[in-house]
Amino acid sequence: MSNVYDKAQELKKAIAESEDFKTLKTLHEQIGQDDIAKKMLDNFRQLQLDLQRKQMQGEQISEEEVQKAQQQFELVQQHELISKLMEAEQRLSVTIGDVNKIITEPLEEIYGNPDQQ
Repeated sequence: MSNVYDKAQELKKAIAESEDFKTLKTLHEQIGQDDIAKKMLDNFRQLQLDLQRKQMQGEQISEEEVQKAQQQFELVQQHELISKLMEAEQRLSVTIGDVNKIITEPLEEIYGNPDQQ
């Protein structure tokens, strides 16, 4: 079983050494040094968390809240650093999703693929 953990450590290292991760880390550091960008991003992320929390608690999200979130998203997308960060996050998220799909393939042999049911 330790071989599985060794491979997981290798995968962790490969992700940390990937260009997508390095780009994400650099952009994150740059935003951390830009007070305006950091505040904009923090506000946007807090709004996202608040809306997710409401959804998870079964509360209805108002049209006003949806519009506010859309406006915040459009605002942060206009900031070059934040836009690049979000693109980098998306690329890394796709990679991690692909890796997750690969490593769960053995379970599909037993339980089937839920996407195909």
